[in-house]
Amino acid sequence: MRLLRNLLRTPEGAVGFGLLAVLALVALFAPVLSPGDPLRIAGRALTAPFTDPAFPLGTDRLGRDVLAGIVHGARTSLLVGLAAACAALAVGLCVGLAAGFAGGIVDEALMRVVDAFQIVPSFLLALAFVSVIGASVPVVVLAIALGAWADPARLTRAQVLSVRERDYVASARVVGMHPVEIALREILPNVLPPVLALSAIIVAAAILTEAALSFLGLGDPNIVTWGSMIAEGRNVLRSSPFLSVFPGIALVVTVVGVYLLSEGLGKALAHRGGGA
Repeated sequence: MRLLRNLLRTPEGAVGFGLLAVLALVALFAPVLSPGDPLRIAGRALTAPFTDPAFPLGTDRLGRDVLAGIVHGARTSLLVGLAAACAALAVGLCVGLAAGFAGGIVDEALMRVVDAFQIVPSFLLALAFVSVIGASVPVVVLAIALGAWADPARLTRAQVLSVRERDYVASARVVGMHPVEIALREILPNVLPPVLALSAIIVAAAILTEAALSFLGLGDPNIVTWGSMIAEGRNVLRSSPFLSVFPGIALVVTVVGVYLLSEGLGKALAHRGGGA
């Protein structure tokens, strides 16, 4: 709770938290705000926005409600972003913790694997993975996490190296605590805050990557995404630019909110560390 209070005291954290809270509520209550299948044909094709009360943001080339697509697309974007970030952080924490705490040949081997994944651009890795395996939400999440776990692993390792020789860790060794228990109980809680601050950036990158994959036609065709809506609108960009503009604005607001939350979280963690 203290961390949340420190976060909300920063302008970036307050704005970012507010934006993401609204988006989370929209995603949570999407079936209430826009009942039914957002991919169904709901009205006349290419209805201009703000001309029909039934379709406040208009309809696309097939007569699908743009507002329904944006509302349900928020659920997809946040789900993919959070799931990919959690998977990447879980793998990165395990690898970084093992490398930093074990040291020696284990550290060397794991860091070479990390280097190999960092050499390949994460988007190209996700693109190749989805192209080979097939397009679905779990595959997209796994593909994004595959390209995002290396940074948390390297950051975790650096943090572990800075704390593994401190007095409380040495005391745990003296009393006979098992190395795994030392890593999980004594080291992990102290290296976690900087890695959690990095998680917001991973979420933002995951949302952008998912949108880019959907834009290229490599997203799940059975669900609506902001990337696929932008791709749908590019064919009539001159006559009906709103088809790409509205989902594009939703994507920008989400990513900006995540980045602002990341900045606020970093300041809140620094303030807590300084206060301690």
